[in-house]
Amino acid sequence: MKIGLTYDIKQQAEQLQGLTDDAFEEYDAPETVEALEKAISFAGHDVVRLGGGAEFLTLVQKEKPDLVFNISEGLRNYRSREAQVPSVLEMLDIPYTGSDPLTLAVCLEKALTKQLVATAGVDTPQWCVMNTIAELEKYDWLNFPFPAFVKPLHEGSSKGIRNASRVNSIQALKELVRSQINLYCQPMMVEQYIAGDEITVGLIGNAPPVVLGIMRVIPLNDSPDFVYSLEVKRNWRELVRYECPAKLAPSVLRRIEENSVSVFQTLGIRDFARIDYRVDGEGRPYFLEVNPLPGLNPKSGDIVLLSQALGWSYEQLINTIINMAGGRYSFVS
Repeated sequence: MKIGLTYDIKQQAEQLQGLTDDAFEEYDAPETVEALEKAISFAGHDVVRLGGGAEFLTLVQKEKPDLVFNISEGLRNYRSREAQVPSVLEMLDIPYTGSDPLTLAVCLEKALTKQLVATAGVDTPQWCVMNTIAELEKYDWLNFPFPAFVKPLHEGSSKGIRNASRVNSIQALKELVRSQINLYCQPMMVEQYIAGDEITVGLIGNAPPVVLGIMRVIPLNDSPDFVYSLEVKRNWRELVRYECPAKLAPSVLRRIEENSVSVFQTLGIRDFARIDYRVDGEGRPYFLEVNPLPGLNPKSGDIVLLSQALGWSYEQLINTIINMAGGRYSFVS
């Protein structure tokens, strides 16, 4: 097959005035694009790079690929930006890997995701959304559980999630929300902080999806206040170790698996995804976030590290995703 590859490449945000240092955190490094091209070619496909944005619009019509492997995060600060490339592909009737525009848009908007997940009976920490700074003074913070956690409402790849995102007081929370609304130009989610194990789950397939594996993120400093932050992810080799399969009680693992399949199906996710949880001291898993477009960096992507711990090669993971998509479109590579 002729497979197109869509993506957005990281830029040096510090060189662009007025942007945060994580402005392009969602975008991919050139090494990810190179690894994907190599992995797809390994299975005998012809690969054509389509990029993203205006470049993609031109090349996809010129190249006419049989299938597109999509990792494009979309442009600018729109909460539906991950839906940009799949929407064009559907308009042109070109098959592609991963979830459709509706699911991608919903999953990037954390509050809407939590509302839908909760209706499926999956536990999630208590939360609220601050759309404006003025709302801070009106909310009844005395009845909100602390510690609390502050994060941008529609970002991915840990953008805006820092070691300092965990706060212990109302005053600290208000100060952080004010600064983050101004910095990221979007509402902030305030979420109950769950002390316990950080868990990430990889899923793959359709009708039904299969839990690829459950991985526990263990801080090397054994901190009870651990945050799987952007600082940690940028320096994960020095700060954490990954345990896969996760050594949790069978009943906890079973509940995480059941919840993950439920989240995947409730949100209409396709082909593959990563879901994050916190498990408290009583073994109760709390859904945090889902990423239907998880990072596929060959050295640092969580779902890649998880699959490798279970004996999968990078080529096997990528081409399994292609086959899952092919099955949906009634053709297999």
